[in-house]
Amino acid sequence: MNNAIIHSTVSQLSKQLRSGELSSTQIIEAFLERIKNSDSSVHAFLSTAGDRAIEKAKLFDQTRSSKSIESPLAGLPIAIKDVLCTEELPTTCASRMLEKFQSPYNAGVIEKLNQAGMIMLGKTNMDEFAMGGSTENSAFGLTRNPWDLNRTPGGSSGGSAACLAAAQAPISIGTDTGGSIRQPAAFCGISGLKPTYGRVSRYGLVAFASSLDQVGPMGQTVEDLAMLLQVIAGHDCRDSTSIPDSVPDYSAELHAGCKGLRIGVVRDHLESEGLDDDIRNAINQAIDVYRKAGATIVDVMLPNTKHSIATYYIIAPSEASSNLSRYSAAHYGHRAAPNKNLAKDTSALIDMYCRSRAEGFGSEVKRRIMLGTYTLSAGYYDAYYLKALKVRRLIRQDYDKAFETADVILGPTTPTPAFKLGEKSNDPVQMYLVDLFTVGANLAGTPALSIPCGKSKSGLPIGLQLQAPPLAEATLLRAGQAFQTLTSYQPEWPTL
Repeated sequence: MNNAIIHSTVSQLSKQLRSGELSSTQIIEAFLERIKNSDSSVHAFLSTAGDRAIEKAKLFDQTRSSKSIESPLAGLPIAIKDVLCTEELPTTCASRMLEKFQSPYNAGVIEKLNQAGMIMLGKTNMDEFAMGGSTENSAFGLTRNPWDLNRTPGGSSGGSAACLAAAQAPISIGTDTGGSIRQPAAFCGISGLKPTYGRVSRYGLVAFASSLDQVGPMGQTVEDLAMLLQVIAGHDCRDSTSIPDSVPDYSAELHAGCKGLRIGVVRDHLESEGLDDDIRNAINQAIDVYRKAGATIVDVMLPNTKHSIATYYIIAPSEASSNLSRYSAAHYGHRAAPNKNLAKDTSALIDMYCRSRAEGFGSEVKRRIMLGTYTLSAGYYDAYYLKALKVRRLIRQDYDKAFETADVILGPTTPTPAFKLGEKSNDPVQMYLVDLFTVGANLAGTPALSIPCGKSKSGLPIGLQLQAPPLAEATLLRAGQAFQTLTSYQPEWPTL
């Protein structure tokens, strides 16, 4: 195994590939070997492309000289969260319900990656149907944090984060419904971006909560994120929520620094009783870094943040209840064996539906379906779902007002570093509270970024969250790159 290859960022590999120092085949083989040697302890992948990935790399090496136009990411490997449809590998959503599902088409994001010449290494583990914050809810086994194998990598994009921390892939795709890119990024010491809702196509993304779900890049550095976002962003007529605006050059102002940027700080978040002291200290140090570099630090208010968790856990399960109703076992998905004790009438059909869903869905998915069905039911719709939509509007208005005086909002990504596996499994409320600082961006539809900003006393990564107005990803990436430049940030990989 070539440690120099697997311990490189995508931008570094891109330069080496284009200079002829490395071939695509060498890069793909190095990462596949790393997966083979290390994934038994991490379990970041549910499936790998193997020989097919090597064949694509060899073809790239053979034909690249004849290409007049080539994407900076062409010939490089990428890992894909197993919630995006792919023709090449199964799409299971880490659920028994879709255990044998082979998609007949590629998601819009996958099409863009293929057009850019990227090579899929495999599909990564996740919380079932993206419902969870620890990747313990996968039907095919949990994923472990490479920094401490007894701790969670976060969720639901835990596999996409863990494979980067374990040097099994240089870059990956995750999805973020309530923090599912940013929280795992913080726990695993990598960078992750949730774009503006509608900036990246949701076509072919298996839906959890349609008004909240967003696909985004995960990588070692902000520069890596900018390169991948450039590829996957853009309008898709097959997604009715896709934004028609043109895609800017995300690298154009990436190195413009932070001088003149107005960086907002929500003091209530830093004074929260549930915030770990190591994280509070790291965030305060990050504020000092920006201040000394010429940024203007301003206080902003997000008063309805305290309602964000309750609002999210009404809206998201309601949409999940609707979206997952399609898994009836009549058209596709897991189907329970016939009950021979029942007559072939309506009762037998209903029995098949009930047993198929009971066997196909895990406990967390069932919990959210029941919660969503309840909040949408007659007599409760107005009291819960409709009221949650009104509070969601207030949360968005808070963000709009805050961005009148700040270009970027700075704060912690998570209240604590990565927690131990099983620590919160029996207490759903405590698990949900891990998303306290992340769900607001999903409810408001704004872009948000998590980047590493230090370590706890026990050596666990800490994440810094930056948020920006809708479609201001370029500003967000500029602010993140400034921090990594000012702190001379270099990616780290734990020893497995």
